[in-house]
Amino acid sequence: MDALLVLFAALALGGLVFLPWMRRRRAVQHTRQGLVVASDPMAGYGFVPLEELDVRLPGPDQELADALAEMRRTHDWRPAAELLKSTGDDWERRWQRVQTLAGAAAFELAAEEASEQQRRGTAPGYGDGGRTGGIWLRTWRSEAPKDPGGAQTHAQFLAVQALRDPGSQDFRMILEEARTVCREAALLAPGSPIPYITELAVARGLHDRPADYEELWTKVAQRAPQHMGAHLAALPYWSQKWHGSREQAESFAERAAAAAPAGTLLPALPLFAVYEHLPEANMVRSLYQSAVVERAIEGAHFALRKAPADHPMAPHVRHLLVWFLVRAERYAEAMEQLRLVDGHVGAVPWSYGHSPAAEYAAYRALAIAGWEQLGGTSAGFPPPGN
Repeated sequence: MDALLVLFAALALGGLVFLPWMRRRRAVQHTRQGLVVASDPMAGYGFVPLEELDVRLPGPDQELADALAEMRRTHDWRPAAELLKSTGDDWERRWQRVQTLAGAAAFELAAEEASEQQRRGTAPGYGDGGRTGGIWLRTWRSEAPKDPGGAQTHAQFLAVQALRDPGSQDFRMILEEARTVCREAALLAPGSPIPYITELAVARGLHDRPADYEELWTKVAQRAPQHMGAHLAALPYWSQKWHGSREQAESFAERAAAAAPAGTLLPALPLFAVYEHLPEANMVRSLYQSAVVERAIEGAHFALRKAPADHPMAPHVRHLLVWFLVRAERYAEAMEQLRLVDGHVGAVPWSYGHSPAAEYAAYRALAIAGWEQLGGTSAGFPPPGN
């Protein structure tokens, strides 16, 4: 079951980012080897125990959690439809909820495939008509074909299905289907950027030419020019691992940060670009105390100070900040971010590891150990979430 929860975390984030994580694993393993853990490092701090960390979401969203619980109980699509309807044109929040709903459907299907494989010893497949995993999404599309929320979730589900196994023989076929559904969803809600954001991942997987990708990006920017999730979805295309270079990715991030009005999270985008292009040997402390990394960290701090406290994408920035701040040995700052984000770990960089909760907990313990070495204590430490 733990493995399936990890899969759900990865699937829920599938449309936001799809970046390789193997290069990070050696660094994390090395970190764990040097980890000094007190008998109970959480004592007095109020942090959530490892086994209770939520791998589905980067931060709390009670309405979404309630809808997921009701759908799991009833297999009914209506809680999802009502949730997206009530979300309206809060595009950042809607994007995150569409991702999670699509991830939930993909998780159910993957869990059923795994169960079948264990029972019959057969390899998992795609589109078996006898399966009931994610049936609420299929019913939603069948019973309410003109509901833009259903079309958006379906498109994202298909993108997740393809990108979770890029080596599959069905990879291109599923992405082409996802593109078709993206365009259908766009017709159902012409002013919404959501279908175009999903198509950013589809276009990356289909190796669209830069000129075509720029045209797609223009459609996103016309509808939501400061959308942080959209920028994070577009960033990988311009990276060295996909169709660009380090210079192109950094230029994309820096331009967005420089042009961002106050109150957006785009000044934090360069931190994600730096993370995307870390060298293989990245354990050297000086790297995380370099001018480039320090500027990116300060940009993220600035963005969080200026953006609304309840910005749906703020937890994504805070999680990545924790990772960088611990590596830079800026433990007091890391503890402040942990206090604000603890409890949910469905975000980069933890989602790249084999066990997101364990990866997060290892860095949390490092932050506590470093904080206490500097003379900090749990006495008077503000409760998490406040």
